[in-house]
Amino acid sequence: MCGILGSVNINFSEDVLNLIKHRGPDFSQICNYKLGDNKVLFGHRRLSIVDLTAAGNQPMETKDGNYSIILNGEIYNHEDLRKTINDINFKGHSDTETILNYIAKNGIQSVKDFNGIFAFCFLDKQEQKIYLVRDPFGVKPVYYYKSDNGFLFSSEIRPIKSLIDTSLDKDSLSELLKLRFNPSDDTLYMEIKKLLPGHCLTYDIKKNSIELKPLLVSQPNKKEFSFNQAVNQYGDLFEKAVKRQLMSDVELGVLLSGGIDSALVTYFAVRNSATKIKSFTVGFDNKDESNELDDARESASILNTLHHEIVIGQNDFINAFEKIVQIVEEPLGTTSSIPMYYLNQKVSKHVKVVLTGQGADEPLGGYPRYRSEIIRNNFPNFVLEGLKPFSSFFKNEKIRRFLYSSYETDLVKRFEKTYSLFTEEDIYKLTGTNDSRSRKRINYFCQLLNVNKLTAAEAMMAVDLRMNLADDLLLYTDKISMNFAIETRVPILDLELVEFIQSLPLKYKINNGNGKFIHKEFAKSVLPEKIVKRKKKGFLSPTKEWFNQGLSNLIYSAVNDDYTQFNRLFDKDEVMKVLEKHKKGYNQEKQLFLLLSIYFWLKNNRNQIF
Repeated sequence: MCGILGSVNINFSEDVLNLIKHRGPDFSQICNYKLGDNKVLFGHRRLSIVDLTAAGNQPMETKDGNYSIILNGEIYNHEDLRKTINDINFKGHSDTETILNYIAKNGIQSVKDFNGIFAFCFLDKQEQKIYLVRDPFGVKPVYYYKSDNGFLFSSEIRPIKSLIDTSLDKDSLSELLKLRFNPSDDTLYMEIKKLLPGHCLTYDIKKNSIELKPLLVSQPNKKEFSFNQAVNQYGDLFEKAVKRQLMSDVELGVLLSGGIDSALVTYFAVRNSATKIKSFTVGFDNKDESNELDDARESASILNTLHHEIVIGQNDFINAFEKIVQIVEEPLGTTSSIPMYYLNQKVSKHVKVVLTGQGADEPLGGYPRYRSEIIRNNFPNFVLEGLKPFSSFFKNEKIRRFLYSSYETDLVKRFEKTYSLFTEEDIYKLTGTNDSRSRKRINYFCQLLNVNKLTAAEAMMAVDLRMNLADDLLLYTDKISMNFAIETRVPILDLELVEFIQSLPLKYKINNGNGKFIHKEFAKSVLPEKIVKRKKKGFLSPTKEWFNQGLSNLIYSAVNDDYTQFNRLFDKDEVMKVLEKHKKGYNQEKQLFLLLSIYFWLKNNRNQIF
């Protein structure tokens, strides 16, 4: 795991590479390749996880010097791939050396054989082409910039931003307000793009041209299994996924909440580890429904881990907010990024690698919105359309979203409304602009995944797995964990496991109104009932309550700060109305969190953004 930085005909120095030193503090190197009249620079910051020797250092070249690679991530099945290219005399046992030679032999299309989390750049010196690739679910981010005569890419935005002039993309701002994140390839910077999950960008050095193609996106065919067969196979694949992701030459730990997902991962990590597993939990100093300390502590005792926990409060949120926005680099409306910061701060004192339970809800139907897609089929559309005007009167967010979106017969329009954090009317009142992109981004993945062959619920799950998950939850998890030089792994997003899940009928995932059905049924065979039957809490924060207390002061500070562009972009009165609505009992914690994230992002960029 590491940070990658590269360019064509754009110079950067060690100082620029060190802007992502936190991603790889163990080794640093820049290689300069001369290709005709063009110059290619590959820079790498290494976090040593597999093959701690110099044989694992990057950038790395093939023996003949024709190919070079820089990799951010891990390829968990690389040992199997290595056996197929046994004519190579390998110097070490790193996965980077494996895939460098595997692609050199089999071509860039062979990336489809990789089971892992990765963003990498592969240089073909003879063809004078660069291939920039992001893993299927976008666990690892990668950004790029193209000029009239050059190309620049990086694991994070900050190195690119240090080398070019940037400006605010107002269309991306409206999209952000709608979706609470910017889906690839959008960022808030007009000049900087984010590579889509499962895609390959080919940069032709001689022509200075870009071609973007999906490389790792597929929908498996449905298979016929009895439910018992499916449960047994699910369990086998789940354990194999965890075992694969224990691949490491350094100590690993697990992020353990009170829920079933992380408990299952922990169970198999403990079962397959030669050493005792350390577990980590974050909780809050107030006792509310978001607090999982007691549940996680009980799970740790049952699973026999060395348990560590950290407790944070409202002042910790206030003190860390601006710093976390800088770390994540892209504003988000997801409150759990702040407890994730403190959790990783704790983890960094103990291990360099952690396994998490992230990624279960999207493929397994865990969110209420998937069940809503099934429920709406029970109502005539004229009834749903008649209820729409009443949506704003409901204080319950789930009911509001259902009534606001369910009457739409067009799949893409309905998904857009389901995802909406701020409505079209809200966005126009706040900024005087309209969102023109969200629907296009949703439609792109709908077409790419050929969702017309799926039920509406399955279609939404497939889109979420490759759009929402990648550029929201996985994005902040990667940025925050790597800020502390920690590699975060997601066994539930193992490619073999997800492919199997997607081949199952919907009723095995959502049954009688219950999501993650097969997941829970399997868990009953290995976990005690007290863990399996716990009420789902999610990785929440008590911000609903705190925005009625001290956190509201941050909103007052934002709307009264004339030294940022916030008040030039947002209507102050409309921002205050969001806070007032929250204080009246209409939960607006995500909306307020996003507005504050944008404020701090603008504050951090005030010298670059017009």
